[in-house]
Formats: sequence, C-alpha cells, structure tokens
Amino acid sequence: MSKKLTAMPKNVSHETMQKAIKAFVKIVGKENVLIGDEEMLPYEKIMMAVPIEEHMPALAVQASTKEQVVEIVKVCDRYVIPLWTFSTGKNMGYGTAAPAQRGAVILDLHKMNRIIEVNPDLCYAIVEPGVTYQQLFDYIHEKGYKLWLSCPAPSAIASPLGNTMDRGVGYTPYGEHFMMQCGMEIVLADGSEFRTGMGGIENSTSWGVFKWGYGPYLDGIFTQSNYGICTKMGMWLMPEPPAYKPFCITFDKVEDVEKIVEVLRPLRIANIIPNAFTIASTLYEAAGVVSRADYAEGNRAITDAEIEKIKKDTGMGTWNVYAGLYGTEEANELNWKIIQSAVSANFKNVAFLTAAEMGDDPIFTYRADLMRGYMTLQEFGLYNWRGGGGSMWFAPVAPAEGKHTLNQSALAKKILNKYEFDYVAEFIVGWRDMHHIVDLLYNRNDPEEMQRAHDCYAELVREFAAQGYGVYRTSSGFMDLVAETYGPEIHNVFQKIKRALDPKGILAPGKSGIY
Repeated sequence: MSKKLTAMPKNVSHETMQKAIKAFVKIVGKENVLIGDEEMLPYEKIMMAVPIEEHMPALAVQASTKEQVVEIVKVCDRYVIPLWTFSTGKNMGYGTAAPAQRGAVILDLHKMNRIIEVNPDLCYAIVEPGVTYQQLFDYIHEKGYKLWLSCPAPSAIASPLGNTMDRGVGYTPYGEHFMMQCGMEIVLADGSEFRTGMGGIENSTSWGVFKWGYGPYLDGIFTQSNYGICTKMGMWLMPEPPAYKPFCITFDKVEDVEKIVEVLRPLRIANIIPNAFTIASTLYEAAGVVSRADYAEGNRAITDAEIEKIKKDTGMGTWNVYAGLYGTEEANELNWKIIQSAVSANFKNVAFLTAAEMGDDPIFTYRADLMRGYMTLQEFGLYNWRGGGGSMWFAPVAPAEGKHTLNQSALAKKILNKYEFDYVAEFIVGWRDMHHIVDLLYNRNDPEEMQRAHDCYAELVREFAAQGYGVYRTSSGFMDLVAETYGPEIHNVFQKIKRALDPKGILAPGKSGIY
C-alpha cells in the first residue's frame, strides 16, 4: 500500500511493516486494513490528557472471525510487531482506543459481533467482542426473554465482553461483571487458542454455567492484562424480577456522607439493598443537565456558594443516594421500610424519593433505567461541563467504611482545585468495597489546560496511593504510573507470566504497565 503510516513501532523497519501489511490484506481484505490520516481519524479520538502523538497507532486491522484473529496474531509474531486489541473502543473515561505505546497495530474487533447463544432458562449468554450492550439488549427483547443485563453508565455503544475484560462494573445486583463471567475463548501470542473452564471438554454442555473447570483457574489472568485475546465469553444474566423499586435518598450536609456509608453498608452486606448503591455529589448529577457557564465564570474551580445555588435551582441534595429493590412487591416494600427506618433513626432533613414522587424527572429516570440495565448515554452529558470533551475517570478503592469518605473527598477536592478543576464525584458501595469515582473534566482543545489535567491526574494517583488508596482501573496514558503504586513484587509476577505466554512482547505492550 502506498498510504503513509501515521506512526511506526519501535525496532520495526519499513520493509518489515510492508510485508506485514500485505499479509494483513490477504487475511481480512484491503477494505479492512486502515492506513493513513483519514482512515485512522476515528482511532485518534481520545479523552486522556496526553498528546495523541504519544499514542498514535500505525494502522488498524478489522477482524470478523476468530480464525482471522489467529492469523493476524501469527503475522505479528513472525515480524515482531506490537498489536493493541480492543472490542469496540468506546471505553471513554479510560482512554478509548489509544494504545499504550506509539506505533502499535490496532486489532479492532467490533466486526466480531455474533451473539453465539442466549439461554433463557439457565440465564446466560455467550458473545463475541464486538457485540454491544444495545445489540444484546435488543436481541433479548426481540426474543421475549425475561432477562436483564447489567451495564456500565455510558453503555449502549460499549461491549459487554470488553467491559468485563477490563473488570468494569454495573448497577444491578449482577453489577460485579467479572464475578458473573463464565468461560473464555483465548488466542495466545503465538496464535494458539484454547477455552477456559469447562470449554476444554469436546462438545461441552456446561461451559456457560460452571466457572472453574479442572485445574488452575485461568480466566482472571486475562483481565486487565496483555496475555491473550478473548474472542468469546460467557456471562450470566439476571432473571427479570417480579417487581422493581428504584429509589433516591437526598442528604443536605457534606459531612453526612460518613454516616451514610455506616448506616447503609450493613444493609448492603445483608442484601437488603441488593445492588451497589451510589452516593452522587451535586455536581456529578448536575454536570450532565445544567450549564456550568450559568453558575461559574471562566475556567477556575467552581465555588461552594455556586454549588449551593445549583442545589437550590435543581432540588438536588449535597449527596444523592441511589439504589434499587428487586423481588416481589411485598418483599420490596418490607425492605424499603427497613431502609427508611435505618436512615430516619440517624438523619434529619432527608428526602425519600421513589418513582411516585419523581415522575419523569430526567436524573431519576436515568438512574432508574441504569439500575435495571436499560441503555443510556446520558452520562456523556458530563463531557460538556467545561467544553472540549476531555474526561478522565480517577477511581481509587477503599473499604466501605465511612471514615474514608470525607478524607478522600477533601484530598481529591484539594488537588483538583489546585489545578483549577471541579470536584465532580460519586461513591459506589459494593459488597465490602467502596469506589470513589472522580470525573476529571477538562478542555482537550486547550493545550495549557490539558497539561494541567495531566499533572492533576498524576498527583491524584500518587497522593491517594500514599494514603493507601489504589486505583483499580485507568487509561493507557497512566498505566505505568498506576502499576508503580502497587509495588515491584506483584509486578515481577506479572512480568514472569508475560515472558512465559508472550516472550516477544507482541500483545498490547504496556497494558497495565506490563511489557
């Protein structure tokens, strides 16, 4: 091909790349090998606060079958060419499609979009990487199956397989997505392939229902790693409950968040609250539905007084707790009374809100839909908060104990305000853990602001780690930094596995800081 590559991988000659390109064309056809500035433009849209030049891929290859993936990997193994793989590339807050290293060949799997099986009785699905949440949702509803998905916030265009491989989470009782995963089909760096769990049995009857199989359990090492490429995955689906009751409880004081966690955590562990509950700040809810310019001038950090005005205008609380009840109407009402009693015994001036009170309120509707696995892109509205579409999710993890909330909020707000950014955040309380999701919103069209966002994110990572709070997920621009915070001992184990499975370092070099 005569088109100029947008970047070149290290230690690969032009002649070698041309040989590889000819091989790629033979495997997938000329129309599925994308080269040059115009064809590569969709892969350059990133939200990280790093120059795209540092993460520019060389070209993209779009595969449609596992067999094509195998042959593409073999070509990269033969010519020692780095290969960065993604499902749909819509991982917005964590870097989208950008490879960790400049010059990698992108393996785009969005055309591998077959739904292999949906079992309505055993409540599982087996899908390929390019299947989107919307596609699977539509399929289930067209078939009339009484099954619910669990999806992340900006969900419709994202991949269930990709989200699970990155250990993403959702908002239904099945929201711990990797916990609900069952069986993978993996292609290794030399082009060999295998199935985990029960998949090794010829004509297996239980690949999608029993996770463990026989011998060491391997599925986990392929998540957030670069040890193999997942071309099929099984996932368990939630049976539709007879009744569903979403609710919101609003709290007025900043310091309330500490007691919120202490009061509701026992109810979460006891499964009275069956899904991870969200404690959203005013700005996290407001940023998607109001204009920042109506309340704050310029790019300085928004003030507490301006946030109070947003609260008054929108009726939001300082903290807004969202959760759902799933079961019979009688059981839901009983659990709702338990929750109301526990909260009322510990707080004054709270509001208990359900669909009866909220009607078609857009924020409540959004949260209610999210907690039943309905597709929504509403959270993308956050990216308009400052303009310029820059967004990086900072996601440290703590125990689900109230004492960590105010400490984390104060630390995050201090660092964000130092760099003139707003504290837009929520806490999500799982079984025993608590994720603090901070959305660093900035203008990607302003080089100076982008540099500030980069430095701010790096300081957040370092300072939170120094206080014992590790990030569970990050974008390709900060993977090395986050890996450093976890120490050399576990990283050395990661490297040993990498050398054993991928001695030439072909697959996704730099993923999770692993080379």
